[in-house]
Amino acid sequence: MVAQSGRNMLVKIKNSEGNFITLAGLRTKTFKLNARTVDITDSDSAMGWKELLPGAGVKSAEISGAGIFRNTASDVLARTTFFEQSAQDYQFIIPDFGVIEGKFLLTTLSYAGSYQGEANYELTLMSAGAPSFSPA
Repeated sequence: MVAQSGRNMLVKIKNSEGNFITLAGLRTKTFKLNARTVDITDSDSAMGWKELLPGAGVKSAEISGAGIFRNTASDVLARTTFFEQSAQDYQFIIPDFGVIEGKFLLTTLSYAGSYQGEANYELTLMSAGAPSFSPA
């Protein structure tokens, strides 16, 4: 298997025309799946080993990224959905792996810049329902 370039991973947001547009300027992108467990350990559990109830926990997906602020149409759309706190359709594309798509809520949006440096931003998206996965 050939190694993949991180720059080819993309985070996209759906615009009002129904097209997915890339969030511009992102240098780092992360997709994380989470599953909380339900502990059912009791005094009858084998030798004190923790027992978990399969399929009972809450699942979630998280997308995060950081990069250079460019103030493109995708940035304006993301900023608008943050202030409205509306769930928006996003895609996370991993080349040769697949596409994760679903409703996400932009929960963190921060901007920073130094005197002689570029303006940058960071964002975190939390799933607002079950995302879909389409393998490559």
